[in-house]
Amino acid sequence: MSFVWGAATAAYQIEGAADEDGRVPSIWDTYSRTPGRVRDGDTGDVATDHYHRWAQDVETMSALGLDAYRFSIAWPRIHDQRGIDFYSRLVDALLERGIAPVATLYHWDLPQSLEDAGGWPARDTAYRFAEYAERIGAALGDRVHTWTTLNEPWCSAFLGYASGVHAPGRTEPAAALAAAHHLNLAHGLAARVLPGPVSVTLNLHHVRGDAEAARRVDAVANRVFLGPMLDGAYPADLLEDTAHITDWSFVRDGDEATIAAPLDVLGVNYYTPTLVRPWNGGTPRATADGHGDGTASPWVGCDDVEFVRQPGPYTEMGWSIDPTGLTDLLLRLHRDHPDTPLMITENGAAFDDQIDADGRIHDQRRIDYLRDHLAAVGRAMKAGADVRGYFVWSLLDNFEWAHGYSKRFGIVHVDYATQERTWKDSAHWYRDHIAGRPLG
Repeated sequence: MSFVWGAATAAYQIEGAADEDGRVPSIWDTYSRTPGRVRDGDTGDVATDHYHRWAQDVETMSALGLDAYRFSIAWPRIHDQRGIDFYSRLVDALLERGIAPVATLYHWDLPQSLEDAGGWPARDTAYRFAEYAERIGAALGDRVHTWTTLNEPWCSAFLGYASGVHAPGRTEPAAALAAAHHLNLAHGLAARVLPGPVSVTLNLHHVRGDAEAARRVDAVANRVFLGPMLDGAYPADLLEDTAHITDWSFVRDGDEATIAAPLDVLGVNYYTPTLVRPWNGGTPRATADGHGDGTASPWVGCDDVEFVRQPGPYTEMGWSIDPTGLTDLLLRLHRDHPDTPLMITENGAAFDDQIDADGRIHDQRRIDYLRDHLAAVGRAMKAGADVRGYFVWSLLDNFEWAHGYSKRFGIVHVDYATQERTWKDSAHWYRDHIAGRPLG
């Protein structure tokens, strides 16, 4: 199988058209419209207007020479046939240009009505997700190259329900663990009704530092998903570490077997490694993820762990740039799950991009970031990791969740006032890199 080169986006971050063609409200509509939640009061109501400019964006993908495009389907949009028709047109246009459609069913935009009924901590949400998967799977059929059930369920569960820095903004540790389980269950149920190859995308944390601290974080960051999905069971140490928070009674007989549906490929999102050490219980923790400063922490069951800011250089997100973590993570997955093919489904960086006097965006730091991380993928492959492809994050500048429009990840610049698209130097570089087909 040839190596797949692609780019990725997410529906709420780019589509806009929040109230058009029967789309119903999502938790991110509610969250972003709540004062104080998102920087500068930004919302995704317009985003980059992809819903109306999708044909132009597909032409950009074709000009870049992409093999594949990873996009998400907005669950709130498929309640109306006009929403389904939008994705059908998009898929057909991609196929006409030889671009494989890679469709993610859930990239964080839960319909608000389901949150009102309990959200992901409620078991019924998993069943509603399976119904949604079956409906959209039937509509798009085998035109989709690969179906991705969930994007980064760690963020959905722990940022959404433990720390509250993502929608729906709840700070309930026990609910976060229940949400993680029901996201896992939703994945397993959906995988059994989707046509064609199935994947899931995890933002796996490469954790370094003190061994015991790293073990605790690895349990709630990685193995809470890898355990049931790939090994058929939750790890015992995770259950022990969190027993004071919940008794895990939401896990019913047969759930873990359902979650362990066969995977055709495991999607891996990587941006930066995680450094931890024991917390001495003294002064308030200054943590790399902004917690320990009076805000709630997403690291459920890790109260005795400190997250340490790593050495620079840093991206605009404040994340250290360290491609060795990507090599190490891929080799860890190859060692632990040698029969599971891997795909880099997100990798990229936010920088303070400016249009220069010559009308171009000279984002050399992003080019360096991409080159070094692709080299890291190449090293892992040479050491035996079965990596099938790479998707840059992101095709377009977009609505970056709680950061609003203040962080730019795209290789294509978007003027949010005019919606004009401009290729950054990194887009030209990525096009040339794809044409040459090197792996690093």
